Amino acid sequence: MTGKVYKAKSGDLTGNNLSVIDTMVPGRDLNAYITAVNRIPVLTAEEESDLANKYYYEEDLDAARKLVLAHMRFVVYMAKSYSGYGLSEADLIQEGNVGLMKAVKRFNPEKGVRLVSFAVHWVKAEMHEFILRNWRIVKVATTKAQRKLFFNLRGSKKRLGWLSKEEADKVAADLGVDPKTVMQMEGRLGAYDASFDGAPDSDDDEVAIAPAQYLEDFRFDPAQKVEDEDYTESSTDNLYMALEGLDDRSKDIISQRWLSDNKSTLHELADKYGISAERVRQLEKNAMNKVKARLEA
Repeated sequence: MTGKVYKAKSGDLTGNNLSVIDTMVPGRDLNAYITAVNRIPVLTAEEESDLANKYYYEEDLDAARKLVLAHMRFVVYMAKSYSGYGLSEADLIQEGNVGLMKAVKRFNPEKGVRLVSFAVHWVKAEMHEFILRNWRIVKVATTKAQRKLFFNLRGSKKRLGWLSKEEADKVAADLGVDPKTVMQMEGRLGAYDASFDGAPDSDDDEVAIAPAQYLEDFRFDPAQKVEDEDYTESSTDNLYMALEGLDDRSKDIISQRWLSDNKSTLHELADKYGISAERVRQLEKNAMNKVKARLEA
């Protein structure tokens, strides 16, 4: 069922002759596709049950094809409800058809529910994934809470403009998410994609404010690399000078606890010096305070 393009052949389909239509790709003439889909008769409960049993028990692919065809009008209806996201309705229908086919493949007629009730979740899932993948260049929602907010925040807002704290708290309570997440998602929805280099046909003023003009990459700047290396070398020298001011036991404790690849535990050092683990902890703390004071001097 997955990945294959099913075509309705001219001939009998639940009792009616249909012209050949591509049921996976609406094509350039969306209106013609929708008209053809709406001509496909709706299955009765008995017809749907018979086809579902044939596919479930006998793996009858023709029965599966008929189930998919008969429910494509539902996919078109679902796609229209997501028209406000600025994406192609034909693409949404195509993704929804993939979800419908997955639903037919997994539908168990013994559960006693109609296919449309089962398929709605699969169709929505494919459309949601497509919207989140294509709505913006940068992903606007990655966590479960963010995905929920993306599709519900618009409907939850009672007015235009930014949410007040009270409104954000109310939306968060209604959707079961953190108020901070609501404010973050509102900011993402209000943002827009910007070209890093500026549009090719932009004038000089627009190009000058493109991110490429003011966002610098210092990773390969020779001056920055020299400064970083000098800072690292200086910090290392200062650390070893500070350690030299400690007695041998304190120096060894700091080395074994912080500078060794195989760090020792308090109890291992306690056994080594014949003192308690608490005394080792105190020596470590005092030594660290001395080192810190020397480094800050």
